[in-house]
Amino acid sequence: MIQADTTLKNRTVFHAEGLTKTYQMGEVQVHALRGVNLDLYTGEFVVLLGPSGSGKSTLLNILGGLDTSTDGHVFYGDRNLTHASESELTKYRRYHVGFVFQFYNLIPSLTARENIAVVTEIAENPMQPEEALQLVGLEERMDHFPAQLSGGEQQRVAIARAIAKNPDVLLCDEPTGALDSQTGIVVLEALQRVNQQLGTTTTVITHNASIAQMADRVIHLADGRISRVYVNATRLPANQLSW
Repeated sequence: MIQADTTLKNRTVFHAEGLTKTYQMGEVQVHALRGVNLDLYTGEFVVLLGPSGSGKSTLLNILGGLDTSTDGHVFYGDRNLTHASESELTKYRRYHVGFVFQFYNLIPSLTARENIAVVTEIAENPMQPEEALQLVGLEERMDHFPAQLSGGEQQRVAIARAIAKNPDVLLCDEPTGALDSQTGIVVLEALQRVNQQLGTTTTVITHNASIAQMADRVIHLADGRISRVYVNATRLPANQLSW
């Protein structure tokens, strides 16, 4: 078992207060978030758990600067993202946040190494693409094109691309959603390795309750609200998960 650090981390990475998000769809108002209060801390591995429509992706998108709230505030450190301009949000995403989505979004005409280099060329303090691929166990596949890689390998390339710019935060939206359980566990091992070796604050959205066992903290969402938060007394290594 990996022993969880049950003490609060030294630094608050995100502080969200009263986050509300309302979408207008025709004549209907959709309340995606309803007054969410949340703190995330340095180096944590957090799982956001909940059914479809519970507000998980909306919350992640606001934390990542891909969307803005209707009401409330969200701070990244001492930076108020709520009032940031589009230019400021672009710089924030570029230099501080890595994203991993359910679908890999790799460029088909570029090798694994080249897909990562696209990101490292615009980052401030990147690691070498080869180093990022080694972290996810793909150093021997770096010159392969996406079509020559399995789905799990492509997702690990996407993780390597996200971490290669040395982000403070890694935000993952259903990173195993398109994978079978065996392949998904390999991907989760890569995320766990990044969190432990680089200290990257990592947040993973999932509807799969089994994945929650590898987190420091688990945050349940339902109907746009946080319904429950708990700390795992022990964290399971990803290779001990099953679903």
